[in-house]
Amino acid sequence: MTQKPALVPKNLLLPFILITSLFALWGFANDITNPMVAAFKRVLELNNTQASWVQMAFYGGYFTMALPAAFFIKKYSYKTGILLGLGLYGFGALLFYPAAAWESYGFFLASLYILTFGLAFLETTANPYILSMGPEATATQRLNLAQAFNPMGALAGLFVAKQFILNALQSNATDSDGNIIFSSLDESAKAVIRTADLMVIRNPYVMLGLVVIAILVIIALVKMPENKETGKVEFKATMSRLLKNRNFVEGTLAQMFYVGAQIMVWTYIYQYAEVLGISNADAVNYGYAALVIFLIGRWVCTFLLRYISPTKLLSIFSGLAILFTAGAIFLPGMAGLYSLVAISFAMSLMFPTIYGIALDGLGEDSKFAAAYLVMAIVGGAIMPTLQGMIMDIGGAAYDDTLILGVPEVNFSFILPLACFVMVLLFSLRVKKVAKLEGFSN
Repeated sequence: MTQKPALVPKNLLLPFILITSLFALWGFANDITNPMVAAFKRVLELNNTQASWVQMAFYGGYFTMALPAAFFIKKYSYKTGILLGLGLYGFGALLFYPAAAWESYGFFLASLYILTFGLAFLETTANPYILSMGPEATATQRLNLAQAFNPMGALAGLFVAKQFILNALQSNATDSDGNIIFSSLDESAKAVIRTADLMVIRNPYVMLGLVVIAILVIIALVKMPENKETGKVEFKATMSRLLKNRNFVEGTLAQMFYVGAQIMVWTYIYQYAEVLGISNADAVNYGYAALVIFLIGRWVCTFLLRYISPTKLLSIFSGLAILFTAGAIFLPGMAGLYSLVAISFAMSLMFPTIYGIALDGLGEDSKFAAAYLVMAIVGGAIMPTLQGMIMDIGGAAYDDTLILGVPEVNFSFILPLACFVMVLLFSLRVKKVAKLEGFSN
């Protein structure tokens, strides 16, 4: 009987644990920020498109810094890249303090933009590092395991968002009939509440910044494998090879569509629930449910990947995502919301599996390839803004008009549905090629 290759060799277990902890750290940042779209919209009286710039700034930072991060870690080391990433992460979070003092939406957006410079460094470094920590045969499974800790951090971020931000915002207060009081106040009363609420938004980010700086110090003091390279950076030759690799090119595009879909599903669950009469604070419970089944899905998929090929499983889960998204669009009432939550189970496999397929067999080229896959996170910047524009068709509310017989917030999920179709097409193409070549992918 042939023994299965080790998931993580014993001598790499400690580095694996330390790097895996970073997945939870950026998961926290992602999901404390998702509800801020609705929070900033209410506090600063923005329309849906303007509020979506929170995600544009957040995921735009990934796009801007991923490639410079790849150059940096190619020239220096993984550990140095991680330290710089943590420094930028902490600095961006601490900038929320002056942003709240100035009461400037632009300053908040700039702070998020800088914060995600750090996240780009962390993701560009950690993902390929995890893939390299063991046999190539278990690389995709290993990355799925590490990525399973990402929703744990996300759950913590969502908890903080609910308990310390959304529940504490005075602008969310309602009268006895359930109507928002803030919109009916005069400008001087609004100004007082706005100042207080921006401080509420500020405080968790400042605390996060201090925690991140503390983690930076700890990692700086711990001895880690450096994986330092002294070779020349041959960017042009590397890019020439990458562009000839169809799995990498199509995988990068599939990742962009997947991330866009994920951020739309997790960002606009609050707006979807609001149309059903559920407050933003209470809608966080559905965000919790989505993350819990996402986490369960990650663990289930880590197990299933020992028996089912990554491309086949990706095809199955893409089909499920399409089905659940159609339910979110067309099913009435709470059934649609439950279907929207269920999408998260189908999404659980996608990011690490697309990532692993796209980087498979690239060797040293994987460092720059990883940077482009992180840049593909820009889908999370572009797609929510487009979805916000759909929701603004009839006005700033989420159900001003009907499209195909459903409110525009329901119809707007046609964008994630189209994204999941693109992921499905990618998985079917790779599966077909692998079958023709006699592989089991």
